[in-house]
Amino acid sequence: MKRLWVRLSLMISGVLIFMFFIQFLAITLDQPASEPGASGESPMEAPPAEIQGRLIEFMLLSVVVGTTGSLLIGRVVSAPISNLAKAAQRIGKGELNVRVPVHGSQEMIELTETFNKMAFDLQHAEELRTNLMADVSHELRTPLTVMESSLRAHLDHVYTLDDSEVANLYGQTRHLIRLVNDLRELSLAESGHLPLEKILTDIQSVIHESLQALEPLAAEKNIKMENEASPTREVSVDPFRIRQVIFNLLSNSLRHTPKGGKISIKTKIDEKEITVLIQDTGDGLAPNELASVFNRFYRADRSRSRETGGTGLGLSIVKAIVEAHGGSVRAESKGKGLGSIFSFSIPL
Repeated sequence: MKRLWVRLSLMISGVLIFMFFIQFLAITLDQPASEPGASGESPMEAPPAEIQGRLIEFMLLSVVVGTTGSLLIGRVVSAPISNLAKAAQRIGKGELNVRVPVHGSQEMIELTETFNKMAFDLQHAEELRTNLMADVSHELRTPLTVMESSLRAHLDHVYTLDDSEVANLYGQTRHLIRLVNDLRELSLAESGHLPLEKILTDIQSVIHESLQALEPLAAEKNIKMENEASPTREVSVDPFRIRQVIFNLLSNSLRHTPKGGKISIKTKIDEKEITVLIQDTGDGLAPNELASVFNRFYRADRSRSRETGGTGLGLSIVKAIVEAHGGSVRAESKGKGLGSIFSFSIPL
C-alpha cells in the first residue's frame, strides 16, 4: 500500500467503480413500474431484472478493465520515480557515475535533470578530493623522505650533519609549514569560512605596496616592473587578502618571466566592478592550460622543482580569495613563450 503505483491504481479504480455504481443506481431507480391490468410487457422493453443483470455484468467488466488499466497507468507514472530511487541507492553505495535517462512529463524532466546534476557534482567533488589527497601525499613525500633519510643517517652515525645539511632540513620544514598553511587557507576559502575583514580600500595603494615588496626580487632577475594602475575609487574588500592576491599573481609572473623581461600591472573600472590585470613577457600558456592553471598543485612547467615552483597552491588561493569576495579570476595567453595576462575582478 505504500507504493506510489499501488496507490494510483487504487485511486483510479475507485473513481471508475464509483462512477459506474452511480450510473447503475440511476438506471435502476429510473425504471417505471408495470401498469396494472396490462396483458403483457412490450416486446421492445427488456424486463428490469434483465437490465439489472446486464448492468452488473457491465460493472464487473468495468472493474476488471479499470483495475488493469489503472495498474498499467500507475506503473508507467511511477516508473521514473522508481528509477530515481534505485539510482539514489546506487549513489549511496558509492557508484557516483550513475545517471538517470531524462524523459516523461516536464516535472519529471526537471527532477531528473536536477538529480543528474547532483550526481555529477558529487562525482566531481569526489574526484577533486581524491586528486587532492594524491597531490598532498605526493607533495609531502619528498621533503619527508629527505628529512627521514638525513636524520636516520645521523642517528646511525653514518655521517654528522653540518650546517648546510641542517639548513636543507630547515628549508624542507619551512616548505611543509607553508604547504600546510596554504592548504588550510584554501580549504577555508573554498568552504566559505575564510574570515574577511572588509573595509573601504584604495586598490592602487595595495598595488604599490605589493610592488615595493617584490622590487628586490625583480631587480635580482633584472625584470622591469611597471605600475600602470590608474586612480580608482575605494572598494569594500579585505585589504590583507587582496594584497595576498596581488602578491601571489606578481610572484607567479616573476617566477615565469626570464631575466630582462617586463611585468606591468593595470586597473580597469566600470559601474559594476574593478579589474586588476597583471601582464608579463614570460613563458606563456598553451590554450589547453588556461582552464587548469588555477587548479591545486598545477604547474605548467613539470620540470620545476618545489623550491623553484613553490607549493603549487598560489593561484588556487588567488581564485578562492577572489571568489570569496564575490569576484572572478581569468588567465589569458597567446601561446607558449608569448607571455600571460592574469586578472581578477571585484564587484564595487
